[in-house]
Amino acid sequence: MYVITGITGQVGGEVARTLLAAQLPVRAVVRDAAKGIAWAEQGCDIAYAEMHDAGALAAAFRGAQAVFILLPPSFDPAPGFPESTGRVAAIYTALAAARPKRVVCLSTIGAQAREPNLLNALQIMEHKLRQLPMPVAFLRAGWFMENLMWDIAVAQATGVVPSFLQPLDKPVPMVATADVGRTAAALLQEAWQGVRIVELEGPQRITPNQIAQVMSAVFNRPVSMSAVPRDSWEDLFRSQGMKHPLPRIRMLDGFNEGWIEFEGPDEQVRKGEVEMSAVLQALTQKMAT
Repeated sequence: MYVITGITGQVGGEVARTLLAAQLPVRAVVRDAAKGIAWAEQGCDIAYAEMHDAGALAAAFRGAQAVFILLPPSFDPAPGFPESTGRVAAIYTALAAARPKRVVCLSTIGAQAREPNLLNALQIMEHKLRQLPMPVAFLRAGWFMENLMWDIAVAQATGVVPSFLQPLDKPVPMVATADVGRTAAALLQEAWQGVRIVELEGPQRITPNQIAQVMSAVFNRPVSMSAVPRDSWEDLFRSQGMKHPLPRIRMLDGFNEGWIEFEGPDEQVRKGEVEMSAVLQALTQKMAT
């Protein structure tokens, strides 16, 4: 049995679909019955658990060959990441009690960074779950290409996309969620000892200006990027409803300044297959339906 958390999201869903296509048994961990219906129809066993409920998670993980952990994101965390810390503690307790044969966790590029930033929630997860007695793998993925979904409408309407990734000619390690999910599914079926770190990005790094070129081709109209001034970020994020914008600002600084990077040597970073153009086409079609 392969147990998947975060199955209703893009990565978790791809993990499950890949395993099901290989005719492997999958248990979907969902929060309520409505979210489990579609997966039950595809042949999944269904378990109900909130990610802060150690008892329910332990029941969901029990008897598993492998468990995929996706920590719910916290985009506006309070100081100290209390919500993520509580979830990590529950996940650790559940895994220690259930004792699956191995665990694969979705982490992030830059999880090892020492500077405080938004990605520290996954650093907290890595530090805690590496204490588990069973083999654990942390899949550190680059910036998700699917984050561009929020830029599609403005690109189509105005042809100018505001960019927080700067300078505009700096290559960024990005990856499609389909590549992340398929890699995680493969790891769940592998055997190893101890703690393992796997780092993953797309076929090639891409600059914001190159993203604009891809958008121009996909949308059949000129598109350009416009750098959002760094000194305007805090006021802008607060106007959008954020209460604690500094972690997000420092994450963006980390990509722009280069201290959010992969930890291993370049030759050991895995490469995905999905190109940016394919992701943008799929997102555009999804938004149109």
